[in-house]
Amino acid sequence: MKRFLRYAAGVLGAAVLLTSCATVKPVERESGAPYNLVVLHTNDHHGSTLARPDNDPAVLGRGGLAERAAFVDAVRAANANVLLLDAGDINTGSALSNMFSAEPDIIAYNAMGYDAVTFGNHEFDKDLGVLEKQMVQSRFAWLAANIRRANGKYLGKPYLVKEYPGFRVGILGLTTLRTQVIASPDKTLAFIPEPEAAIAAIKTLREKEKVDFVIILGHLGDVEEASGQITSVKLADALSSTDVALIVDGHSHSKFDAPRVVNGIPIVSANEWGKFVGEAHFTILDGKVANFAWKPVEITSKAFPPDQKIADIIKPYQDMADAGLKEVVMKTSAPFVFGNRLPRYRETAFGDLAADATAWHVRSTGVPVDFAFQNGGNIRAEIPAGDVTREHILTVLPFENYTYVLTLKGSDVIALFDFVGTVNQGAGGFLQVSKEVRYTLTFDGQGKNGALTNLTISGVPVDPNRLYKIATNDYLAGGGDGYTVLTRSTDTYNTSMLLSDVVVEYARTLPQPVNPAALTDGRITVAGGTAPP
Repeated sequence: MKRFLRYAAGVLGAAVLLTSCATVKPVERESGAPYNLVVLHTNDHHGSTLARPDNDPAVLGRGGLAERAAFVDAVRAANANVLLLDAGDINTGSALSNMFSAEPDIIAYNAMGYDAVTFGNHEFDKDLGVLEKQMVQSRFAWLAANIRRANGKYLGKPYLVKEYPGFRVGILGLTTLRTQVIASPDKTLAFIPEPEAAIAAIKTLREKEKVDFVIILGHLGDVEEASGQITSVKLADALSSTDVALIVDGHSHSKFDAPRVVNGIPIVSANEWGKFVGEAHFTILDGKVANFAWKPVEITSKAFPPDQKIADIIKPYQDMADAGLKEVVMKTSAPFVFGNRLPRYRETAFGDLAADATAWHVRSTGVPVDFAFQNGGNIRAEIPAGDVTREHILTVLPFENYTYVLTLKGSDVIALFDFVGTVNQGAGGFLQVSKEVRYTLTFDGQGKNGALTNLTISGVPVDPNRLYKIATNDYLAGGGDGYTVLTRSTDTYNTSMLLSDVVVEYARTLPQPVNPAALTDGRITVAGGTAPP
């Protein structure tokens, strides 16, 4: 691969010019004098506008833009040269951010003085017009050297050059090509393979822009989700540490305790949701990195009390969002009965609704899932008759579960449902499935010793030799409730849409008022078994 990339570098270097040919003078500096740079970075923010409450009095809350701003301000007060970066996926997460298409987040990023953000795959969850509006709102640069418009121009900028006393640094953006599979980018956009784009941009930055070193701001991920994916690890292995001083990564939501060094290039990532900010320190001598250190800094409300300026920016949006909890999202002709935890015993109307909503949402993004399911233990209350508000939905689905997409071999799908048959009635792992699925569960008189038969997906038996796309929640995708077979997925990704938001959006599409009895259609037949005590 390296030999190919060296060849590609020569070809692309000759063919691609990312900036004008104007002569750029090397930066002036004092020989032998040390210069310093602090790089602060976040990734996979996913609309985490507010801190997530924590009962620990030593924490109070985790993440939060106002808390993050307090930390950033403290670092700037102690250091002259601070570069603030984000490795993508600002969008798609909390109801507050989703409601306003991340407007409060972007305005807060402006106020914090972010220098650059790379495009994550979730920047393409909505149409291009929404993203372009976000770009206009932003006072920071949006970077991707591997995304071009139909006219050949870049979406955003390929890179950013920052000059400090004694050195010049280039920040190069890259977006995973997985975006074309797991999101819905506009069909007019062209995605260039990550290594090719990186090599061309590095050549331009070094030779034309005269930067001393390059930082790659990549939404690539360090975990291989599918065969052939270019992760940050594979990219580092194909590049030279002479040119690239650091890869700031996102996408995998990985929590690093120390840099991962590959081919002499450190790779760092700051977990997710603003719970951490990565802090890198460079010492530069004669235009070369002489020393590098990095650590993750946990952002809590206790350690970093909210910055009032950022809190004031967010408050009007928060007030409108709180009012939105009273918004009626569905009308019903009868209650969605919960009883004594009925979703753990049999098919229920809300279980059907939640599973169908999950499949509907993923298909709306262009991914043809075969079926979806949710665990009955995830459903916690009854939906009343009459007006149903967003608050009602959040009460029924109180957990911050994200929608995941998995790919399983048919043989593993069979193993999955074999396991379903062993889940006792009353257990949280009792599944609620989407309308494509049909099966019979047979239990003894105590709701135990079950067996699953008559399984079909879209009316036909499971083919052990084909691949199936499945949508579920993050808890089950990680093997929760004993569903370890799901960890065999050959292609897993997080849509970063909360299940509660998915259900709200789906409920709006249904003919109103919704009749719960009409939603249940016999997709799960229970023979024997027991009723809730």
